[in-house]
Amino acid sequence: MNASDINLFPLFLSLKVAFTATLLSVVIGIPVAYFLSRSEGRAADLADSLLTLPVVLPPTVLGYYLLVLLGRQSVVGRFLEDNFQVMIVFTPAGAVVAAMIVSLPFLVKTARTAFAAIDKDLIDAARLLGRTDFNIFFAVLFPLAWRGILSGTVLAFARALGDFGTTLMVAGNIPGKTVTMPIAIYDALLAGNKELADLLVIIMTVVAFSVLFILNRLEKNMLRS
Repeated sequence: MNASDINLFPLFLSLKVAFTATLLSVVIGIPVAYFLSRSEGRAADLADSLLTLPVVLPPTVLGYYLLVLLGRQSVVGRFLEDNFQVMIVFTPAGAVVAAMIVSLPFLVKTARTAFAAIDKDLIDAARLLGRTDFNIFFAVLFPLAWRGILSGTVLAFARALGDFGTTLMVAGNIPGKTVTMPIAIYDALLAGNKELADLLVIIMTVVAFSVLFILNRLEKNMLRS
């Protein structure tokens, strides 16, 4: 097999999807994690259970729910298409949504633990000094919880990079458009092209390991500083 025969589009798409999904997970997950860390009662437990559900649901079930929620015949799907000409299902955006949904719980769980470990007396002291909640979050809470947030971000990226089942259900398997690396490996196996599948597996493993190794080194360097 020649190097020119290898289509690297799935690799680039996988990295793009993983980075975008992780960024969205950070933007959404950090406020949610903070809210859950400071909330008690059934409502908080219910929200936490719903957020954790993607971890235990089979990918096909989770993908089905997303299809029902975001499909062109759904209320959300019609609204997005009619008002913004945006379609989620069977597009790269669908791959991002699927990857974000399956990776978000890893960030929220880790960040919630980090926020919950902060001494509440520090928050009370900041309030006595006249600090606003916004200022307390960025001046007190985030600096104390950033290590846990960073760890959760790494876990979320790793989960987004390797998602297969949910992405396949929501984004489909459209060559040159929605085929991520795990789907490309699956296609190669279905076609009986073991040589290509082996090569794609090796590439995926090397890339995933390299990215995680770099992120872990950055995390350790930041912890030492």
